[in-house]
Amino acid sequence: MTPTAPQPAALARKKLPIGIQTFREIREDDCYYVDKTGMAVDLVQTGKAYFLSRPRRFGKSLFLDTLKELFEGNRALFTGLAAEPLWDWGTQHPVIRISFGAGVIASRHGLDQVLHQQLSHHETRWALPAAFPDARSRFLDLIERLHAHTGQRVVVLVDEYDKPILDNIDHRAVALEVREGLKDLYSVIKDSDAHIRFAFLTGVSKFSKVSLFSGLNNLTDITLDERYSALCGYTDADVDTVFAPELPGLDRQQIRDWYNGYNWLGTSVYNPFDVLLLFRSREFRPYWFETGTPTFLVKLLAERQFFTPDLARLQSSMALLSAFDVDCIEPEALLFQAGYLTVLERTQPIPGQWVYTLGYPNREVEASLNAALLGGLGAPERTSFEVRLRLIDLLKAGNLPGLKALFEAFFASIPHQWYARNPIDQYEGFYASVFYSYFAALGLDIRLEDSTNKGRIDMAVLFAAQVFVFEFKVVEANSNGSALQQIKDKGYADKYRALNQPIHLVGVEFSKASRNIVGFGAETLAIL
Repeated sequence: MTPTAPQPAALARKKLPIGIQTFREIREDDCYYVDKTGMAVDLVQTGKAYFLSRPRRFGKSLFLDTLKELFEGNRALFTGLAAEPLWDWGTQHPVIRISFGAGVIASRHGLDQVLHQQLSHHETRWALPAAFPDARSRFLDLIERLHAHTGQRVVVLVDEYDKPILDNIDHRAVALEVREGLKDLYSVIKDSDAHIRFAFLTGVSKFSKVSLFSGLNNLTDITLDERYSALCGYTDADVDTVFAPELPGLDRQQIRDWYNGYNWLGTSVYNPFDVLLLFRSREFRPYWFETGTPTFLVKLLAERQFFTPDLARLQSSMALLSAFDVDCIEPEALLFQAGYLTVLERTQPIPGQWVYTLGYPNREVEASLNAALLGGLGAPERTSFEVRLRLIDLLKAGNLPGLKALFEAFFASIPHQWYARNPIDQYEGFYASVFYSYFAALGLDIRLEDSTNKGRIDMAVLFAAQVFVFEFKVVEANSNGSALQQIKDKGYADKYRALNQPIHLVGVEFSKASRNIVGFGAETLAIL
């Protein structure tokens, strides 16, 4: 275990801004604050209209509120921050902020109600009564009249721009109606260009410009811009400096392993929600994941028979990462945009062709997502939980016969209906996916040596000062021991001998006919 880094005892602790999305409250209540104001000023000085996609609970709402306070000229809130000497405090701009973050919008009528309520708020504030009955015309008219009324161009901030669609992603007809309503609304931003000083839209997903932004082609997408990778979230340096008073008593490396790793081609960041709740409770838990079970995602991956070991290292193009719409939902795009996968690296094999390698950002996501995916693989939640508890004990004890019995019992318990609705040629990937997801759901150190979409996987698990090397095969009926022999022939264990730990070789063979384990060859190598 990495020792806890010593911290100065004299550092004063501040209030943890858990759930606070208001810049003013954070500053006036002496909360911890990670200064993003320098990047905010840079965005304003170098462009006019931006779009940013980030997963939920990453601080998007707080950043928009920070922009609002900047443009409204509330200098006192920025004392000592990066923006203070850089901003023109003598000019104030009217700000229209629209948010879809609260509640669930279940219909086009519900969308219209929310829009009218928020537009009424701004009209009342500026004493500019509505002159039109529909939301689009009201929005357009409000921008023009605010410009005329104040003499300054308007700032438009839209928070969770896509949430009304995502709220209805399981109901295609409603989602399409809501999408058209939003498309109509957002076209106003382009039509009002002469009256707008700055515009910023944030959300979780990145809908195609054709479907949602066909009338708004002047947005600069900074989702994958290395300069703004840390625009939302906390960096390692932020945790070590801003939150230094909270670190004593916690394993610093464990904080990294559990919560760091989200990356958009630049500096990696932590999800703020995780870090703040860790500092409050002093316990490592999947705080972010628990706030939103990915039911739709699990269902989609199960329907597509997605090979779960691929999630640890998945290659994609920019087209696939951006392929998200009501009529076209690619698993890669959904996993990436929702925050379950992040960018590990980007390469360019030939000019103009970028390849993005995706993987889990951290241990929290890897363990929690695989635990959720087991349900889509036919494992009832209660059974899955019990198997995981037993698996930990067996691994600690190096009990290989017990491991065989555990998985035989598990596969025998899978409902017949799962096999009935999945083609037999998918079984191989299914067996490997189940094995992998059980180990991954424990948050263990897993090394994938070789995986393909056909289901062949070599997996090493490092746990309790032991190494377990697995090879999986699907056979017609009878075991011939080839899985264990392949581990030996290919020398899979060699790279782990330097650890000077017991190495267990496990070859597992499944039968399509019996739908269970028919071969379980195991051997433990002596420590040299």
